[in-house]
Amino acid sequence: MTAGYRAAHDAAAVFHRPSRRFYRVTGRAPTQMLSGVVSGAMPPPNVISSSGVRSGRSPYSTILTPKGRMVTDLRLIRFENGENDTLLLDLPASGEPAALTHLGRYLPPRMAKLSEREQRLGMISVVGPMASSLLTSESLLPVDPEELTGSEEGAEWTFAESGDGPLVIRTTDVIPLAFDVIADLGRLEEIVSTLVGLGVTRADESLWDVLRLERGRPAFGAEMDEDTMPAEAGIVSRAIDQSKGCYTGQEVVVRIRDRGHVNRRLRGVLLGDTGAADGRTPLFQDDREAPVGELRSFALSPRFGQGIGLAYVRREIEPPARLRLAQPSGPIIAIRELSDEGWVLVEGDPTFYP
Repeated sequence: MTAGYRAAHDAAAVFHRPSRRFYRVTGRAPTQMLSGVVSGAMPPPNVISSSGVRSGRSPYSTILTPKGRMVTDLRLIRFENGENDTLLLDLPASGEPAALTHLGRYLPPRMAKLSEREQRLGMISVVGPMASSLLTSESLLPVDPEELTGSEEGAEWTFAESGDGPLVIRTTDVIPLAFDVIADLGRLEEIVSTLVGLGVTRADESLWDVLRLERGRPAFGAEMDEDTMPAEAGIVSRAIDQSKGCYTGQEVVVRIRDRGHVNRRLRGVLLGDTGAADGRTPLFQDDREAPVGELRSFALSPRFGQGIGLAYVRREIEPPARLRLAQPSGPIIAIRELSDEGWVLVEGDPTFYP
């Protein structure tokens, strides 16, 4: 077990997140125009407290094609209230090219304008039970640490007197308590240096992926791509606003919700002692020669004490189930259901690291 992994569970670790991309959307009606493009809720107006902290919510969302398939996932951040809002899009690098093409096609330039990429903005993630106390200070975020600890996904805070950031956002992509911090790159380095000086462990994105898979969360570019529907990836409750008006891809989303189904679902995979596995590895059922699923990701998990992964499996295979890896006679692996809270384990499954 690495020092970074132990720190993320027992104290705090800080992760650089270089794979995130940021774009501002401005204009006469950016919120209204984006609402017709993204599947999720729009950020509500921010509230400024007496201590000068601006708080709000940054909803998780997707951009979909007319056929209901993903262009990318993203997070929407409101920077200003009022008639002329400014919104910040937080995108994965893997979804950036298709998103720019899609937004260029569907955003009317007279009403909403997409800026050039914000090259000076970056993101770190602070993970661990000490994260909220480390991020709350008079200079960074003068609020009660318990407010951060008890928050839900997408809750955000920034010290209004400091301008555009740093912006602290609650993330639930990993099991330990975690917050993303978005700010100017120079300011981020100052924050990281301060945290490391306080004993926080530096970690990298490879460890982030381990923690993410232990949580059972898909990522665009790994388990989600341009062929994925939100219902397949299990992100509907997080990324779809069922009460909003029209948006691109809505007809397909509603049809699946009300009358249909998807042919595959994202599942957790326990690989036991089978060793390392590559992504895009086919999965087989004993009595079938054709694959019934595909492993998309793999990591050695200290929490589970074995290799784990995420895979798409045909809908008729209900977990808990057993499949075979790579070929019909391959090693037996265990298929488990995923919920919004993470893995749905059964008796005998390992659940905690030693």
